[in-house]
Amino acid sequence: MGNCQASALVDRAGRMIWACVPRVDGDPLFSALLDDKDWNEAKGYWAIELENCVEITQHYIRNTPILVTRQTDAQGNAIDVYDFCPRHRRKGRIYRPVAFARIARPVSGSPRVRVRLRPTTAWNAEDVPITYGSNHIRLVLTHMAMRLSTDAPIGLIAQESWFRLEHDLHFFLGPDESFSDALRPEIERMLDDTILEWQLWVRGLAIPAEWQEAVIRAAITLKLCQHEETGAIVAALTTSIPEHADSGRNWDYRYCWVRDAYYTVEALNRLGALDVLETYLLYLRNIVDGARGGHIQPLYDVRGNAKLNEWEADKLPGYRGMGPVRVGNAAYSQIQHDAYGQIVLSAVQGFIDQRLLRMASIADFESLEAVGERAWQVYDSPDAGLWELRTRTHVHSYSAVMCWAAADRLAHAACALGLTEREAHWNERARIMKARILDAAWRPESSAISANFEDDARDASLLQLLDLRFLTADDPKFTGTLAALEADLRRGNDMLRYSAPDDFGEPVTAFNVCTFWLIEALHRTGRGEEARALFEEMLSRRTAAGLLSEDIDPATGELWGNYPQTYSLVGIINCAVLLSKPWSAMR
Repeated sequence: MGNCQASALVDRAGRMIWACVPRVDGDPLFSALLDDKDWNEAKGYWAIELENCVEITQHYIRNTPILVTRQTDAQGNAIDVYDFCPRHRRKGRIYRPVAFARIARPVSGSPRVRVRLRPTTAWNAEDVPITYGSNHIRLVLTHMAMRLSTDAPIGLIAQESWFRLEHDLHFFLGPDESFSDALRPEIERMLDDTILEWQLWVRGLAIPAEWQEAVIRAAITLKLCQHEETGAIVAALTTSIPEHADSGRNWDYRYCWVRDAYYTVEALNRLGALDVLETYLLYLRNIVDGARGGHIQPLYDVRGNAKLNEWEADKLPGYRGMGPVRVGNAAYSQIQHDAYGQIVLSAVQGFIDQRLLRMASIADFESLEAVGERAWQVYDSPDAGLWELRTRTHVHSYSAVMCWAAADRLAHAACALGLTEREAHWNERARIMKARILDAAWRPESSAISANFEDDARDASLLQLLDLRFLTADDPKFTGTLAALEADLRRGNDMLRYSAPDDFGEPVTAFNVCTFWLIEALHRTGRGEEARALFEEMLSRRTAAGLLSEDIDPATGELWGNYPQTYSLVGIINCAVLLSKPWSAMR
């Protein structure tokens, strides 16, 4: 759930177990996701519980991120809990506070409930000072103070007592400010307005005829991964969920990777969600301006800050006790050349798409040319690659192709602006780069393009050569590469990123987006039925919320890695758009 400013994860019992403030990359107010204690002892969650509950069901209100959790006991007593972050139009702008709203409604019988509000601060290193007023509870966190305004009995919340729920109760946990309006009607209005806001946004999407529910849920969640205040798009809402059990592959994904953001806006563009693109382009222009023609990092925080020093929060044991919990991400200091291509690929639509409120200008083109110049300078030099290897570098073919894409798309932008000389300039550079890449990466002995210029290795990112239009589906260089990738990296219905040992040993889990890339390649090379079957299999692996994390264990089918993962949701959208029957066949 979220509103593009605040976000939270709610577990299958209806407990809010993860939420960071004042931003997605901030300190967790609720952190039980990264704890392994018994619920009676644990901190870092907010629960509204039915006494002697025996059954829990959950669903989203249609075409919204508003969750409804029904709890029922053995006698038939039942309650519904509505969870949402307010988002609606108010006084001529979008109202999206750092706030979490809950409504508890009695459904049947005489239900008894308990409210447990157990916040954390400073990554669970400090206790939260809590004071109680007549109709509110004040929480003094490290980075901000928050206030729970409610019409529930404060004293019973304070001592976590059971009490009878005889009428609707309302909760608004937000900034430490007095609630200016009558609580009950205002939160009910917020709920209605937030439903309408999201349903109107979904109505504007150009979705495929098939798999509509999956696409809509993925699109809503991708939008929630945008920090709308700046336009940044985070890779996931969580940190340190391991890539597989006890792997130590625990990373903080609550930042804006240029690469992940490109794939996100590309997928949403296919649905016509231009609002996400437009706000992201503003964020991107600020990043490019700050680089002044020099090195661009692979990631920044949601406010565009460059330093993301990595450290371990040792007061949280980690997901299922599998630490460490990392805050920050040392990959910010890596050299990853593919970022130059992704910046240009994200921005080029601004020169072409007449629907945009702000079309890109010649000044924007000149700024992007500095990015292209950088891509030209570094495309055949070593980097850490898109998988962010921490102890080695190569000249990665994917990075080189992304740099080629920067030159190729700059030529497109120059054409749109009528800059004939610059168009010819960038086309020539793209031609030289493509020839160099094919000469250095093609391996005749294996009939495949290598993952790097130095040896003959496999990497699932080379499946992207089609989508980037570097090769065509009937090119023997691509069909040979596809065959080699399947032989080395495919594990039944799953696709590894690579199979060679890395900084942490041999990979165990498959990377979900790589399987989606495989589906696209299968479809485009004439294996359409196989692609559809594999896509249906991937959809069956989604969580109850209709979402996917980063990784999956091919042996057990268990999901691992940070969640919800933008890459994986992008894969759902892209494959659905590609594989769906046309609307004309459905009407």
